[in-house]
Amino acid sequence: MAAAAAALEAWQAASRRGRRSAAMRPRRREAAAAPAAAARDPGAQDEVDGGDVLRRIQEAREDLLLSDFWSSALGFGSQGQSMPSDCTGPALSETINRCLRKYLEQLKAPVGPLSEALGNLHLDSSPGESDVAPGSVPEETPVTGSCRLKCVCYGVGNFATCIIARNQLAFLLLFLEKCQIPRSHCWVYDPLFSQLEIAVLSTLGVVVLSENEEGKRSVYGEPTVFYMLHCGTALYNNLLWRNWSIDALSKMVIVGNSFRGLEERLLTRILQKHYPYVAKVLKGREELAFPQTSQYTDVFNDTSVHWFPVQKLTQLSTDTWAFREEPDYQDCEGLEIIRNKTEEDPSATDLNPL
Repeated sequence: MAAAAAALEAWQAASRRGRRSAAMRPRRREAAAAPAAAARDPGAQDEVDGGDVLRRIQEAREDLLLSDFWSSALGFGSQGQSMPSDCTGPALSETINRCLRKYLEQLKAPVGPLSEALGNLHLDSSPGESDVAPGSVPEETPVTGSCRLKCVCYGVGNFATCIIARNQLAFLLLFLEKCQIPRSHCWVYDPLFSQLEIAVLSTLGVVVLSENEEGKRSVYGEPTVFYMLHCGTALYNNLLWRNWSIDALSKMVIVGNSFRGLEERLLTRILQKHYPYVAKVLKGREELAFPQTSQYTDVFNDTSVHWFPVQKLTQLSTDTWAFREEPDYQDCEGLEIIRNKTEEDPSATDLNPL
């Protein structure tokens, strides 16, 4: 993985360089636009190595930084600047700011400007944390701070061959930087990951989970951001079930498919029967949509930031919290989740249908 280590060094150097204007920088093109079908073809990865994949992730990162989408994240519309012509909706910084402000309020942490709020949430990373040995999985290091903020990413897809998945991964890495979450406090899993992709993720310094949790991960009393773009509804339902209490849900932020969109697309009886925890939490959540730009329509479409204020959760009926049966999806058609291999259910399909 010498090439991977060299690419990682280039990544870090690029983060410190001055950025050229997007208008002066030629747009990259990838052969055949890396169709989603290629993301599910393991043979397509035989022609690339870790260094190639890291270079492409770095290019995706640079493109994001120069895009109208990221410009909105950096404060367009919130500091007297005009929004890009093809960008609709609130600035991403406003979305994150509003979400974290309310999140901090209910955690009774100090509230101030976004940078100050993020400072209260972030975990101090040790020097050289990103200089991880190729192929290694960093251990979680004990840290102190006013708030322990962690990140869990499910279903990002085959980023080695799929440009949509690669852009989603690049955004995740930028999101960790913006929120000052050390990569060693980000756990990543997709049952479709190849050995090459696992090695690349380890080189980047995130922790690759070895077991398919099916989204059933507890926050364990600590504030946690779940990054779950374009995942199946069952995965969100499982996550909510595993954290079905006011205390746990109030410590959770979900960046993923719009719950508002799920409510609009699915029949009420289907939502209530097969995804009851999603159905029950709809009145207890706040939601802010990602801004939309033409360049990243297929990457961040139908994506929102969700969180669950204590004030709203406490207004739900007592019966809402009494039902805590684990989902089984026995009669659910079109289930979009890969089940744990220890479970006998061959009907499941995909964790991240791109």
